[in-house]
This record gives sequence, structure tokens and C-alpha cells, in this order.
Amino acid sequence: MVTTTRPLTLEDFESDDPVPSSSGGLLTLLLNEQRTLTAVEEFSFSHDQESAPAQSQYYSKLMPISVPGEGEQYAFEVELDRCSGCKACVTACHSLNGLDESETWRDVGLLIGGTESNPVMQHVTTACHHCVEPGCLIACPVNAYEKDPQTGIVRHLDDQCFGCQYCTLACPYNVPKYHSKKGIVRKCDMCSSRLDVGEAPACVQACPHEAISIKVVNIETVKENAEADSFLPAAPEPYLTLPTTNYKTSRVFPRNTLPADYFSISAQHPHLPLIIMLVLTQLSVGAFTVGCAIDASTGSSLLDLFRPLQATNALIFGLLALAASTLHLGRPQYAFRGILGFRHSWLSREIVAFGLFAGLAVAYSLFTWMTLKPPIEMSIADIWIATALPSMGMLVAVTGFVGVLCSVMIYVFTKREFWNFDRTLIRFLFTSFVLGVATTMLTAFAMPLMQPNISFSSLADHLLIPLTRALIVGATAKLVYDAMLFRYLLDFRYTPMKRSAMLCAGPLRWITVTRFAVGAIGGILLPALLLNQFAEMSSVSGGLLAVAFGIWALCLTGEFLERYLFFAAVSAPRMPGGVRG
Repeated sequence: MVTTTRPLTLEDFESDDPVPSSSGGLLTLLLNEQRTLTAVEEFSFSHDQESAPAQSQYYSKLMPISVPGEGEQYAFEVELDRCSGCKACVTACHSLNGLDESETWRDVGLLIGGTESNPVMQHVTTACHHCVEPGCLIACPVNAYEKDPQTGIVRHLDDQCFGCQYCTLACPYNVPKYHSKKGIVRKCDMCSSRLDVGEAPACVQACPHEAISIKVVNIETVKENAEADSFLPAAPEPYLTLPTTNYKTSRVFPRNTLPADYFSISAQHPHLPLIIMLVLTQLSVGAFTVGCAIDASTGSSLLDLFRPLQATNALIFGLLALAASTLHLGRPQYAFRGILGFRHSWLSREIVAFGLFAGLAVAYSLFTWMTLKPPIEMSIADIWIATALPSMGMLVAVTGFVGVLCSVMIYVFTKREFWNFDRTLIRFLFTSFVLGVATTMLTAFAMPLMQPNISFSSLADHLLIPLTRALIVGATAKLVYDAMLFRYLLDFRYTPMKRSAMLCAGPLRWITVTRFAVGAIGGILLPALLLNQFAEMSSVSGGLLAVAFGIWALCLTGEFLERYLFFAAVSAPRMPGGVRG
């Protein structure tokens, strides 16, 4: 019997093969079998004959003639004059990609401008721009993004992602979206599986006005255009990541054309685990650094007990910070992947730096307790460790500072004005100093509880009075610097810094007021009152210890609130949005 993948015809039997003499012969038998093909078999045969998808007749002109060549990639092209804002593209993307109810990979915004007599309103459809230099890919600490070398499409690898959400901050166009139930980020991939078989992406197929198409663009041309091209009015500048989407229009937008939500301000997500992690790591680094400074400047025997207490307190807060950082991950069981992006991600570098800091801090803290012996009982190893302790403490402090610098660069990389290098570095260093001094003060006040025969006057002269003065100076400088933000309220233009100042003075005003109040009371007022009482004190009482704890707690609370504003009051860049209520 002849085997074939299609219905048989007479031409298949034009041969000299003998035909059985049974009723009808072989030809009749096979023709009868053809009439019994199932619907699935008939559909399969018909589909095999198609060289293109069934709907290609409707979108073939919206697809490129050829695949990208050397130095080229796929890109979206949007005809703004054709976009009506119907959101058919949003619905199609949502449906064909199986997104959850509140999840979108394509959005539609609105530009408005002109005059009362000649108003302008322009809808803008936007999705991932598949940038030449994707911020999401560079920032990702687990290499969960890849840029296809042939097509240029930026894909997100869901299985690799551990949900740190750093890419949502690093992308200027608000493209990656965090999925809280899945614990990962997801984004548009230009329907790459459809493109591979010559089928148009969902948004291209769905647009009733053919406003969206796929083009092949030259990468060098994209880079050249980024030098002068404003992309879209008030949108993030294209030089940041070199987006490849091309927005075309035959009209000239009025100079006052702006996104419909341009004057809307809203607080950003505060990222509470990151607040805890940043404040406590800086407290720990600051406490170790202050301890090293005291080690180098004070030759008193007070250090024999002070050093292990200070190191242990600083270590505890450092370990709490690292534990809190995992709470920010959507899939914390994969936290070990965080170092994979060390070559390009500041987040990976921060993880490595603080991991090294924690390891050195643990060893240093253990060694400080090991050397807490009378000289006559110390072995040669103990003497060697005691000699090396100051250098080891300095190494811990330096490693911690490197970690803080990596923390700074994590936010500088996002290109947000409120998080620029100078502002972020000054904020983080001030937090390290204020909390490091406050924690050291609390340790010094607690020393008499473990060593009752300690001289209070010696304790006050060598530790308490210098630390109290340092705290007043540091807290005052930090509050003054934070208050300088409000000078941007006088700006005429709606700059990113003015938006941040308006958030602090408006929707976030109670948090702002509380931050300044507790910072002033804990960092300036109570320490100043305490400083005036040292001359009249002869010992550390329970009430005095409670005041010291109150100073530390208020300073810590003030820095937590300051870091809350650091996240919530930032002005996030975004593509044009719609009217907000």
C-alpha cells in the first residue's frame, strides 16, 4: 500500500504495479479509504499546504521583509497618527500571553497640549523597547535577562529570576512588572515565539488601525538618533538605554505638549525590607568604623572590654540586615544566585561585599572575646591575635565601606535625580555616622553593667563626652542636609527634585515631620541635655541608661523614616500615562 501524508489521487497510481483481482482492485480500495479521513487529518493536510499563518494576509505588510542582518535588530514602530487609544493592543497582549487580571505588558498613555482654540491630544501605545543597552539586563544580579544576538529581542528568563525587582527600578520606561503571586518579574518579549514562525506579535495583529508594526532597525542609527532625538515629550531620554521603538508622526507637537499625568505626583513603593537592610547595614558599618577610630585614638584599658561589646553589637545588626534583605525577594530560596551578575550588576557586587564584610566581622568579633584574658593566661596565638586585632578591625570597616559604596551605586545606576551619586553617598554616609556613634554610645553606657568597678569619670572622658558631641554634630548636619530638599519647591519647572520636595511637603508630610522631630530630639536635644549633666554624674544609673537607649532608638527611628522618604519620594521616570483622578 502507498503511504502518503495527503489524500490520494489517481496520479499516485499511474504505474505498472499489478492490481489485485479482488472486488474493485487496489485503486478503488484506497479511494474509498480517502473518504473516511477524520476532520483532524483533513485539517492537518490543509495546514501543511500553508506556507504562512492563516491571518498573514491581514498583517503581512506590517512585518519586515527579511530577518535582521549584521548590526540590525527587530523593533516596534508606532504610527502615532493612527493610534486611537482603543487599547485593542493591550487586550490582545493580555489575552494571548495569558496575563493575570491586573497585569499588563503593553500600556496606552496620552499626550496633551496646544491651546483652547487648537487643543492637541495624542494617544501613545508603549511596551518594551528592546533597548540596545537594556538597563534591566545590566542591573539584573542573576542574569535573568538575555538579548538575542540575532533578533535583538530582550527576553526575561522566568525560571532564573528570584524576584529582587531591581530591574523595575533600573528600567527608565517602567517595562518589567513584578508579579507578587509568582514572585518574579515578567515583561514583553515581542511575542518572539510567534516571530520565529513568521507570525506577527499579538499587538500588531490586534490593532484595527495598523498603528503598530515590526521593523528591522540599524543599531548604529539608533545610537546616532539618541544624541538628538527626544523620543517622546517628557519621556525618559533615549541616551539612557538606547530604546529601539520608533514613534512616527506627520504632525509637529506644540511646545507645551506633555503627558496627561505630568503634573500628578504620587508616592512610590517604599520597599520596606530594603529600608531595614540599608539602615542596619549602615549602622553596622558605622559602628565598626567608630570602634576602629576609638581603637586608634584611645589607649585606655577601657578598650579591653569595650572592643568585644562594640564588635558584637555591630555584628548583630549587620546579620539582621542581611537576613532582612531576603524578605525583599519574591523567591528567597534562590538567594544564592545573587552573585551571578557580579561582572555587570551593582546589586551582585553589594551582595559579595556585604557577604565578605559579614564573614570578616564574625571572625573579628570572635577574636575580640578570645583575647579578653589576663596577659599571664594568653597563649602565643592569643598574643598574635591581639596584635592583629586593630588591623583586622580596620579591614572589616573598609570592607563595610565598600559595601555601602555598592549600595550607593545600585541607586545611582537608575539615573533618578533624587538618587544621584552626591545625594545618595552623603545620605548613606551620614546614616552610618549618626547610627554608628549612637550605637557606640549605647555600648559605652552599658559597660558598667558588665564591669561595675569601672571608673565613670574615665568612661565619660574617653568615650561618653566625645561620642555625645559627635552625635550632636552629625545629627545636626544630617537634618540640615535633608531640609535642603525643600529649596526645590521654589523651582518654576516641575523638575524631578521639585516633585520629590512636593511629595515630602504634601502626601508624605506627616512622615517628613515625624522624621525631623524624632531626629532632632534623639540626635540633638537629648544628647545636649545629657552633655550638660556629665559633670554632676558619678555612675551610670538605670535612668541614665534608659535615656541613652532612648537616644539610640530615636536616632534609629529617624533614619528609618528618612530611608522611607528616600524610596517613597523619588520621582520615577515613566512613559506618558493617562489622566489620573
